[in-house]
Amino acid sequence: MHTSSNANVDPAELAKFSDLAHRWWDPESEFAPLHQINPLRLDWINAQAHLQNKQVLDVGCGGGILTDAMARLGAQTLGIDLATKSLKVAQLHALEAQTPNVQYREVSVEALAAERPASFDVVTCMEMLEHVPDPSSVVRACAQLVKPGGWVFFSTLNRNPKSFLFAIVGAEYVLNMLPRGTHEYAKFIRPSELARDCREAGLDWLHTRGMEYNPFTRRYWLSADTSVNYLVATQKAL
Repeated sequence: MHTSSNANVDPAELAKFSDLAHRWWDPESEFAPLHQINPLRLDWINAQAHLQNKQVLDVGCGGGILTDAMARLGAQTLGIDLATKSLKVAQLHALEAQTPNVQYREVSVEALAAERPASFDVVTCMEMLEHVPDPSSVVRACAQLVKPGGWVFFSTLNRNPKSFLFAIVGAEYVLNMLPRGTHEYAKFIRPSELARDCREAGLDWLHTRGMEYNPFTRRYWLSADTSVNYLVATQKAL
């Protein structure tokens, strides 16, 4: 539905997340890290964009963990993804939890940008850029979808030896926090590369935060260290 043969998507990535779709809302599952970091991401986004009563788009929403949380803060939220099973899980959860003001659609961000340019006050694209063949295309589409003066938030993984050690060797093979093969090192994105894509798309790079994890206390926190996971707040020029 709504997809095209040239969509910016890796079929293997879609299959990977579809196979796990039924476990999205299990906080003890492979998606446990997303449940644990969600409050940190949500608070950081809300502190800058003030989500209440805003039109918000969540790109690559998966099972809707962040989408649902933003709706509960009073935003009118739309989550989009190309993984059919994940979207069905998101929709079912919204029904069961009676989450207000949330919708989901199976559509690519590029197709939605052509259909609804400058429609959203806030666009979020978290942990998704490192899973697509052409991340710059996603950045451009996010910029097209947000209104002038609106916010676009990204989070992704830096590409360097430390991130390889922490995000792949540590998280997937030593600590078993994520299924093996979740991430592909070559698809990680340096902040300088993402900054270039944002600049070319007309987004002003305003703030960055790193996300760190202590495997002994199992605690996440935001910091100034962007060497592994990092979040970016950008704003579309008026």
